[in-house]
Amino acid sequence: MENVPTLQKRYKEVVVPALMKQFGYTSIMQVPKLQKIVLNQGMGAAIADKKLIEVATEEMTNIAGQKAVQTLSRKDISNFKLRKKMPIGVCVTLRNTRMYEFLERLIVVALPRIRDFKGIEGKLDGRGNYTLGVSEQIIFPEIVLDKVSRISGMNITFVTSAQTDEEGYALLREFGLPFKNAKNN
Repeated sequence: MENVPTLQKRYKEVVVPALMKQFGYTSIMQVPKLQKIVLNQGMGAAIADKKLIEVATEEMTNIAGQKAVQTLSRKDISNFKLRKKMPIGVCVTLRNTRMYEFLERLIVVALPRIRDFKGIEGKLDGRGNYTLGVSEQIIFPEIVLDKVSRISGMNITFVTSAQTDEEGYALLREFGLPFKNAKNN
Protein backbone atom coordinates (compact mmCIF):
# COMPACT_ATOMS: atom_id res chain seq x y z
CA MET A 1 0.00 0.00 0.00
CA GLU A 2 1.21 3.51 -0.76
CA ASN A 3 2.23 6.00 1.88
CA VAL A 4 -0.78 7.87 3.32
CA PRO A 5 -0.06 11.53 4.29
CA THR A 6 -0.22 12.31 8.03
CA LEU A 7 -3.04 14.85 7.61
CA GLN A 8 -5.14 12.37 5.62
CA LYS A 9 -4.85 9.91 8.51
CA ARG A 10 -5.55 12.73 10.97
CA TYR A 11 -8.73 13.62 9.04
CA LYS A 12 -10.12 10.08 9.37
CA GLU A 13 -9.00 9.46 12.97
CA VAL A 14 -9.29 12.88 14.66
CA VAL A 15 -11.10 15.49 12.53
CA VAL A 16 -14.16 13.41 11.55
CA PRO A 17 -15.03 12.34 15.15
CA ALA A 18 -14.41 15.89 16.48
CA LEU A 19 -16.67 17.52 13.86
CA MET A 20 -19.37 14.84 14.28
CA LYS A 21 -19.43 15.62 17.99
CA GLN A 22 -19.30 19.42 17.52
CA PHE A 23 -22.08 19.67 14.90
CA GLY A 24 -24.09 16.58 15.87
CA TYR A 25 -23.82 14.82 12.50
CA THR A 26 -25.51 11.41 12.34
CA SER A 27 -23.47 10.08 9.41
CA ILE A 28 -19.80 10.28 8.49
CA MET A 29 -20.91 11.40 5.01
CA GLN A 30 -22.26 14.67 6.51
CA VAL A 31 -18.83 15.70 7.79
CA PRO A 32 -17.30 18.39 5.55
CA LYS A 33 -14.05 17.51 3.83
CA LEU A 34 -11.30 19.33 1.99
CA GLN A 35 -12.03 18.84 -1.73
CA LYS A 36 -9.11 20.70 -3.31
CA ILE A 37 -6.47 23.37 -2.78
CA VAL A 38 -5.96 25.86 -5.59
CA LEU A 39 -2.77 27.92 -5.82
CA ASN A 40 -3.12 30.97 -8.01
CA GLN A 41 -0.61 33.65 -8.92
CA GLY A 42 -1.54 36.65 -11.05
CA MET A 43 1.34 38.05 -13.08
CA GLY A 44 0.16 41.35 -14.53
CA ALA A 45 3.78 42.37 -15.22
CA ALA A 46 4.09 39.40 -17.60
CA ILE A 47 2.44 41.49 -20.30
CA ALA A 48 5.70 43.42 -20.68
CA ASP A 49 8.12 40.57 -19.85
CA LYS A 50 7.25 37.09 -21.16
CA LYS A 51 10.07 35.45 -19.19
CA LEU A 52 8.26 36.18 -15.88
CA ILE A 53 5.53 33.67 -16.71
CA GLU A 54 8.06 30.87 -17.33
CA VAL A 55 9.81 31.62 -14.02
CA ALA A 56 6.48 31.77 -12.16
CA THR A 57 5.34 28.48 -13.75
CA GLU A 58 8.55 26.77 -12.68
CA GLU A 59 8.32 28.15 -9.12
CA MET A 60 4.66 27.12 -8.73
CA THR A 61 5.47 23.64 -10.06
CA ASN A 62 8.22 23.31 -7.44
CA ILE A 63 5.99 24.55 -4.62
CA ALA A 64 3.01 22.36 -5.51
CA GLY A 65 4.88 19.26 -6.65
CA GLN A 66 2.62 19.17 -9.69
CA LYS A 67 2.79 20.90 -13.10
CA ALA A 68 1.48 24.46 -13.01
CA VAL A 69 -0.79 25.75 -15.80
CA GLN A 70 -0.67 29.23 -17.30
CA THR A 71 -3.91 31.18 -17.09
CA LEU A 72 -4.81 33.20 -20.16
CA SER A 73 -6.60 36.54 -20.44
CA ARG A 74 -10.21 36.32 -21.62
CA LYS A 75 -10.50 39.62 -23.41
CA ASP A 76 -8.60 42.57 -24.88
CA ILE A 77 -7.96 45.56 -22.61
CA SER A 78 -6.13 48.24 -24.56
CA ASN A 79 -5.29 50.42 -21.52
CA PHE A 80 -3.19 47.57 -20.09
CA LYS A 81 -1.75 46.53 -23.49
CA LEU A 82 -3.51 43.22 -22.95
CA ARG A 83 -4.60 40.94 -25.79
CA LYS A 84 -6.99 38.02 -25.59
CA LYS A 85 -5.31 34.66 -24.73
CA MET A 86 -2.10 36.27 -23.39
CA PRO A 87 -0.63 34.42 -20.37
CA ILE A 88 -1.28 36.57 -17.27
CA GLY A 89 -1.03 34.10 -14.40
CA VAL A 90 -0.18 30.65 -13.11
CA CYS A 91 -2.51 28.18 -11.40
CA VAL A 92 -2.29 24.70 -9.81
CA THR A 93 -5.15 22.58 -8.47
CA LEU A 94 -4.19 19.95 -5.89
CA ARG A 95 -6.43 17.05 -4.88
CA ASN A 96 -6.18 13.87 -2.78
CA THR A 97 -2.67 12.81 -1.66
CA ARG A 98 -0.80 15.81 -3.13
CA MET A 99 -3.30 18.17 -1.51
CA TYR A 100 -2.72 16.72 1.97
CA GLU A 101 1.07 16.72 1.48
CA PHE A 102 1.00 20.38 0.41
CA LEU A 103 -1.26 21.33 3.34
CA GLU A 104 1.14 19.69 5.77
CA ARG A 105 4.15 21.50 4.25
CA LEU A 106 2.20 24.77 4.40
CA ILE A 107 1.27 24.41 8.08
CA VAL A 108 4.50 22.88 9.41
CA VAL A 109 7.18 24.59 7.29
CA ALA A 110 6.00 27.55 5.19
CA LEU A 111 3.69 29.57 7.48
CA PRO A 112 6.12 29.58 10.45
CA ARG A 113 8.77 31.08 8.10
CA ILE A 114 6.73 34.27 7.62
CA ARG A 115 8.34 37.17 9.46
CA ASP A 116 6.38 38.39 12.54
CA PHE A 117 3.76 35.67 11.99
CA LYS A 118 0.80 35.94 14.38
CA GLY A 119 -1.67 33.65 12.65
CA ILE A 120 -3.92 33.91 9.59
CA GLU A 121 -7.23 35.76 9.27
CA GLY A 122 -10.33 33.69 9.95
CA LYS A 123 -12.63 35.14 7.26
CA LEU A 124 -14.29 32.59 4.96
CA ASP A 125 -16.29 33.29 1.78
CA GLY A 126 -19.81 32.45 3.04
CA ARG A 127 -19.84 28.92 1.60
CA GLY A 128 -17.19 27.31 3.80
CA ASN A 129 -14.21 28.04 1.52
CA TYR A 130 -11.12 29.94 2.59
CA THR A 131 -8.54 31.93 0.63
CA LEU A 132 -5.17 32.71 2.14
CA GLY A 133 -3.05 35.44 0.58
CA VAL A 134 0.71 34.90 0.77
CA SER A 135 2.77 38.01 0.00
CA GLU A 136 6.09 36.24 -0.71
CA GLN A 137 6.65 32.95 -2.50
CA ILE A 138 10.02 32.59 -0.72
CA ILE A 139 8.41 31.21 2.47
CA PHE A 140 8.30 27.82 0.73
CA PRO A 141 11.47 25.77 1.22
CA GLU A 142 11.28 24.53 -2.41
CA ILE A 143 12.20 28.02 -3.64
CA VAL A 144 15.95 28.61 -3.88
CA LEU A 145 16.59 32.22 -2.79
CA ASP A 146 19.55 32.72 -5.12
CA LYS A 147 17.43 31.99 -8.19
CA VAL A 148 14.56 34.36 -7.26
CA SER A 149 14.56 37.38 -9.56
CA ARG A 150 11.36 38.89 -8.25
CA ILE A 151 9.26 38.39 -5.12
CA SER A 152 5.61 37.81 -5.91
CA GLY A 153 2.62 36.75 -3.86
CA MET A 154 -0.06 34.16 -4.43
CA ASN A 155 -3.50 33.08 -3.27
CA ILE A 156 -4.09 29.66 -1.76
CA THR A 157 -7.76 28.67 -1.80
CA PHE A 158 -9.06 25.80 0.32
CA VAL A 159 -12.28 24.43 -1.21
CA THR A 160 -14.32 22.40 1.29
CA SER A 161 -17.63 20.57 1.09
CA ALA A 162 -18.87 22.54 4.12
CA GLN A 163 -22.22 24.30 3.76
CA THR A 164 -21.49 27.13 6.22
CA ASP A 165 -18.49 29.23 7.24
CA GLU A 166 -18.69 27.84 10.76
CA GLU A 167 -18.28 24.26 9.52
CA GLY A 168 -15.50 25.21 7.10
CA TYR A 169 -13.65 27.14 9.81
CA ALA A 170 -13.93 24.21 12.24
CA LEU A 171 -12.63 21.81 9.58
CA LEU A 172 -9.59 23.94 8.71
CA ARG A 173 -8.86 24.63 12.39
CA GLU A 174 -8.91 20.87 13.11
CA PHE A 175 -6.35 20.37 10.31
CA GLY A 176 -4.09 22.77 12.21
CA LEU A 177 -4.30 26.01 10.21
CA PRO A 178 -3.07 28.69 12.67
CA PHE A 179 -5.98 31.16 12.79
CA LYS A 180 -5.42 34.42 14.76
CA ASN A 181 -8.64 34.26 16.72
CA ALA A 182 -9.01 30.66 17.92
CA LYS A 183 -12.76 31.06 18.44
CA ASN A 184 -15.71 29.93 16.35
CA ASN A 185 -17.09 32.53 13.93
